[in-house]
Amino acid sequence: MTPQFKGQRPQTADLEDPLYYLKNMDTVVSWVASHHGDLLTADEQSRLGSFFELSTAARGLLTRMVMRTGELFRGDKLNYPELPGSVADALVELSDSNWLESSPLLGIDDLFRLFTLAELRPVFAEWLVERNVPRTLPKAQMREVLAEHFPDLQRTEEWVGDEAPAVVRLKDMPLFDRIRLMFFGNLRQSWTDFVLVELGYQQYEQVTFSADSRAFHQRADVDCYLQMHHCRQWLDEGVAAVEVWPEVPGPLANPWLTSRRDRLLLELGRQAERQGERELALEVLAASNHREARLKQLRLLERMKRFGEAWEIARHWHTGDLSDAEAQGLARILKRLAAKMGEASPVVATPPPIREFTVTLPKPDVGPVELAAQQHLETEEAPVFYVENTLINGLFGLLCWQTIFAAIPGAFFHPFHVGPADLMREDFVERRQQAFDRCFARLRGGDYRQRILETWREKHGIANPFIVWPVLSEDLLTMAMDCIPAHHLERLFERLLNNLKEHRSGFPDLIRLHPNAAGPGPHYEMIEVKGPGDRLQDHQRRWLAFFAREGMPASVCYVRWQSDGDNE
Repeated sequence: MTPQFKGQRPQTADLEDPLYYLKNMDTVVSWVASHHGDLLTADEQSRLGSFFELSTAARGLLTRMVMRTGELFRGDKLNYPELPGSVADALVELSDSNWLESSPLLGIDDLFRLFTLAELRPVFAEWLVERNVPRTLPKAQMREVLAEHFPDLQRTEEWVGDEAPAVVRLKDMPLFDRIRLMFFGNLRQSWTDFVLVELGYQQYEQVTFSADSRAFHQRADVDCYLQMHHCRQWLDEGVAAVEVWPEVPGPLANPWLTSRRDRLLLELGRQAERQGERELALEVLAASNHREARLKQLRLLERMKRFGEAWEIARHWHTGDLSDAEAQGLARILKRLAAKMGEASPVVATPPPIREFTVTLPKPDVGPVELAAQQHLETEEAPVFYVENTLINGLFGLLCWQTIFAAIPGAFFHPFHVGPADLMREDFVERRQQAFDRCFARLRGGDYRQRILETWREKHGIANPFIVWPVLSEDLLTMAMDCIPAHHLERLFERLLNNLKEHRSGFPDLIRLHPNAAGPGPHYEMIEVKGPGDRLQDHQRRWLAFFAREGMPASVCYVRWQSDGDNE
């Protein structure tokens, strides 16, 4: 009988249990059967029911095979002493229950994956000698020579002889992929992710689940995801973009799947351009609403010398609501196009000057330049911390924890999310706008400090996409909030939410805090460190320009190494 988990949170098995992986598989299959049963066909439901009718040994062996790579296995290579019974008996049971295909047909590539060079050389020795081919060929070269002459599929004994070890094929891998997709909401996470919780590598926030929490609400959504996954696999395998394009699903009503389709089209456009299919690349990029697609479309039009078409698109896009990265890239394109078209370039605000200073230091034997600058700049009264992207992101993640992990439809659909599934979607903030407004009201009301520190104590160690726990001590958080004005934090968080993918990085390396300063009172300064030959990247320039516009103290420290005899 299939165990049920309705109303319960699935738990990972104790790793002290030698069959922990089977307990985990039982949990996944039961969760999907309970929460996604309406998305399964009658045959699939029956198949999952029969999974629990197998003996423990057969179910354990099947689980091991599902978690391994590929669908073909040699019986003599399956060695799992923890199973309560022999592997041979389990293989017979799985074959009799139609989970495995005995003596499957193999191609030459399958044969070379399953058998070693030492095992294959005697098999083909006579054939190679007859054709004056060296018997000592490496495995890859031997396969190339044989592939042209052995195109047919054969059973193992026909390839290797009657004494060949048994080979079996796993028959239901597509079903297990579908189960994994419905549980995790993606095919990026593997079965081993389910074990990491007990290993102590990750703790997850507990989110309430409902019918609306599911990643998929109809079977067509699952099929669509799988189709897009196959398209991406084909691209990764080098299949021509012109062949993949007809297989991409059309526009979708599901916002979550739409965002995945936009990313797929972005990659398809890139591949089409690399393969010389420029017209196809333009068509595909125009169909994608991904943030990066429009700039890539304009740059491609430039390279194709279709300046008029690019100019019209760029001029109309210029009036839209753009992120800093989009605005910067578009301004550069407009400047080039204006020169080609004999037009005046749209007025672009001049970025404010960025404060810079230079220090000359002895070159350390070990350690990065940021650490050398930190040690030089800090004093007892003004400690310097190497925080880079962790401090501001961490303060945001702690203040807005409840909003980030709000159980809204389509955000969380299993208990092992690091963050919401829609984190990088365009409507992430819109779907939580009122909750974010309440978080920002705390900054204006003054009780944000208490909320941040209480969350730090309550949630310490639990995964959050904005927090790197080892860096964020309670002392650092307290001192930072003493020195950074609340209205500065509010503006920083607003920019962060404007484009989470882009703005979570690019923060200056160091922060210098003055908690006990007389006169102006507690204050801070962010410092980007650049060693010899290093220069600012675009996303760093955009953050520094933002600091300058907002009147926030930030600067770039250029480090020079002290040469021999230089006493500076």
